[in-house]
Amino acid sequence: MGQLAPGATYIYERVGDTVYRRETGAALSTRVEVGHDYAQHRDLRIRENMKQKHDSMMEDRLWGEIRKEARTNPALQDILDHAIMMYHLTRTEKLP
Repeated sequence: MGQLAPGATYIYERVGDTVYRRETGAALSTRVEVGHDYAQHRDLRIRENMKQKHDSMMEDRLWGEIRKEARTNPALQDILDHAIMMYHLTRTEKLP
């Protein structure tokens, strides 16, 4: 029976996504955490992952539009050329 007292009656309560246990008639301060709603955490991680993928796709789309526009906009192409040069000059490669 683990930490359950023989013959005791328990009340299980949920606060948010956390489940608590306490003996019937005992004060709230005596309750013990017994679990979480892990499905809710999983769903949150899935939503965060989908948002990150969406943000990445939108950024890729933006850069594609910038490169397309730069073909006919010399000032924008010059800025892109400078950004590419700065990237190559400042990037640090990991040595084996």
